[in-house]
Amino acid sequence: MNTLRFESPYWFLALLLLPLVAWLRGRRSVAALILPFAGSWKRQTFVGSSKLPTLFAFLTALGIIVALARPQSVATEKHSKSLGYDIILAIDLSGSMEAEDYVVDRQRVNRLQAVKPVLSAFINKRENDRIGIIAFAGRAYTVAPLTFNHEWLGKQTERLQIGLIEDGTAIGDAIAVASSRLLEGAKERAGEREGAFIVLLTDGENTAGMMEPMEGAKLAKDANIRVYTIAAGRNGYVPFPRRNQAGERIGTTRQLMRVDIETLQKIAGETNGEFFRAEDSDTIESAFSKIDESSKIEFEVQQYSVVTELFPFVLMFSGACAVLSVATSVRESKEALA
Repeated sequence: MNTLRFESPYWFLALLLLPLVAWLRGRRSVAALILPFAGSWKRQTFVGSSKLPTLFAFLTALGIIVALARPQSVATEKHSKSLGYDIILAIDLSGSMEAEDYVVDRQRVNRLQAVKPVLSAFINKRENDRIGIIAFAGRAYTVAPLTFNHEWLGKQTERLQIGLIEDGTAIGDAIAVASSRLLEGAKERAGEREGAFIVLLTDGENTAGMMEPMEGAKLAKDANIRVYTIAAGRNGYVPFPRRNQAGERIGTTRQLMRVDIETLQKIAGETNGEFFRAEDSDTIESAFSKIDESSKIEFEVQQYSVVTELFPFVLMFSGACAVLSVATSVRESKEALA
């Protein structure tokens, strides 16, 4: 960013003398030697005399005063350096995520629909971090590897759908796959990251997979990866869509749901992460906001200023005006004598 400043602005007080000089010149009958080339300021006696010599003389004086005030162009550059985080979002796509116990804009939505906009907002806030997405149900899959391309990542988030993966809830496998992706990312950016963590969002108990949840948590802990766990949805009977054999919705029923809060708390505690309970859309948003705040890097900002002196250019202008003042004065004197 470039700004203009004057190193010695008090010289501008000299501008107050110019009106005084003009007034004194009007009262004198002979030339007053006040500034260089001031002889050209004398009152002309011939008819049709031009005021150009006087104008250029005043511009010369003005230029000298501005030059003495030392105009400067200041270019300010700010450089911030941050190592950033590697983050994996592990999102539950099991059938229970269809439970419609969330309300957004006074409309009942299922758990995944409530989570998607919050995920997008979280991704957009973390512009200096690499983020990837793991989706899991009966198995865990990589939807998006670690990337800085958050616009593309947002599109992958929109594509998340319940039913893409065989049903079940493989929490242990999800943590293991997420940890594996983060370890691969650490090799790619050796020494160039602040840390890594997993955000695990699920609404159910571990019912599938080859690895138990606490085994996955142990892998994450050994790799120094924190796991933030978010328990989505409510316990008890909740609204659930009823479908026919073709998969078409034909109504709403109520099903008994249970979130394994205790296991998610243990996973967070084992990995030095944090547990969040998200029973409605507001608490989901609050959970992601707290994660964002707790794992945010404060940037080290260094500021540099490059100063360019402009007074030489002003003096060049002033010198040109002085030459023009003399030239026009001489020309008009010759014309008057002719």
